[in-house]
Amino acid sequence: MNLKRLSQFGSPILGLLLFGVSLWAIATQLREFDYRDIFRSLAEIPKSYIVLALICTALNYLMLTGYDALAMRYIRRSIPFRKVALTAIISQAITNTAGLELLTGSAIRYRFYSAWGLSTLEIAKVITFCHVSFWLGFFAVAGLVLIGEPVSVPSLLRIPSNSLFPLGTIFLFLVAGYLLWNTWSHKPMKLGKWGIPRLPGKLSLFQTAIAILDWAIAGGVLYVLLLANAPLSYPSFFGIYILGQLAGVISNVPGGLGVFETVLLLSLSAQIPSAELFGALLAYRGIYYFLPLIVAIVLLGIYELRQRFEKTEFSPRNRT
Repeated sequence: MNLKRLSQFGSPILGLLLFGVSLWAIATQLREFDYRDIFRSLAEIPKSYIVLALICTALNYLMLTGYDALAMRYIRRSIPFRKVALTAIISQAITNTAGLELLTGSAIRYRFYSAWGLSTLEIAKVITFCHVSFWLGFFAVAGLVLIGEPVSVPSLLRIPSNSLFPLGTIFLFLVAGYLLWNTWSHKPMKLGKWGIPRLPGKLSLFQTAIAILDWAIAGGVLYVLLLANAPLSYPSFFGIYILGQLAGVISNVPGGLGVFETVLLLSLSAQIPSAELFGALLAYRGIYYFLPLIVAIVLLGIYELRQRFEKTEFSPRNRT
């Protein structure tokens, strides 16, 4: 069996394995607690913190529209912001929860942008731009946090070193290299079959800033929910949050479900009782993942119904 086929089979198997291990770890952590304690801790989160988490979620999705808006500047196409925002919110909300970017976010972007006159090549450039922005933001915030704030690695992750300083350094070198390449180079970058778009220096700086804000605000959603139970500093929390997100991305489990929670439970259980921590994580899942998913499905349904209605109303047989 060649490496390509092995990776096709190995990636889903690894995801399932990590998902199963995560469920076992969560069950082990919560074995001594009654499920009623968890739901009680969920109910005891102050309403003011819930409202703050909702505001952070709304701000985060506003930041996410910036990826697509900047992508339009990159391909030099002018589409009304309301259309760009609609596409970005629906694609990001569904991808965040369901995963499978090529079958969800990319397909949704193609569905909307092709209807609004973009070519297949232009849509591919937009999708690539958004992917690069996502990872650029992750490398930037992860690099800064892993260098500036020591994070203990849970033994369950089986990472050879307890220090993530070298990884943070690599991440920052990648970001710096990307920005310097956009500033000084005139040639596109190729990584195998993937082409990374070269941007004007100013546009790449805007891209980096929006990507960093995206990750920082996303972490803020969970942070404000945890404040009800422990006075954590944001830098200390954010390092653990990024580690959990990294484990979730590597796992290939949609939304990092279970894997992300495992890292947070193992890393913060000494500071926050597991029942309270799990209650905050449930609230985070509901506010940051499932609520935007419901909004996205409603918006997508309204859009499709309007499209069908307009086609029916203006079809030749209905004209007088």
